[in-house]
Amino acid sequence: MNQDDRDTMREEYDFSGGVRGKHHEAYRKGTNVVLLDRDVAEVFKDSAAVNRALRAIAKVARDHVGNVASR
Repeated sequence: MNQDDRDTMREEYDFSGGVRGKHHEAYRKGTNVVLLDRDVAEVFKDSAAVNRALRAIAKVARDHVGNVASR
């Protein structure tokens, strides 16, 4: 038996409540996983908060680039 063919599942793993393909649709649409440093995660509690902050920064960046380009 090849080492890769061995069952490495441990008895303490319990997937009885798992749902197959639960996140499949979201990943199929495309997703980015970003790990936040602890201090940042304390300020931005969820993805909605992170997205609001990044959109605000993106707007400032776009506005700034537009102002620089029109000089």
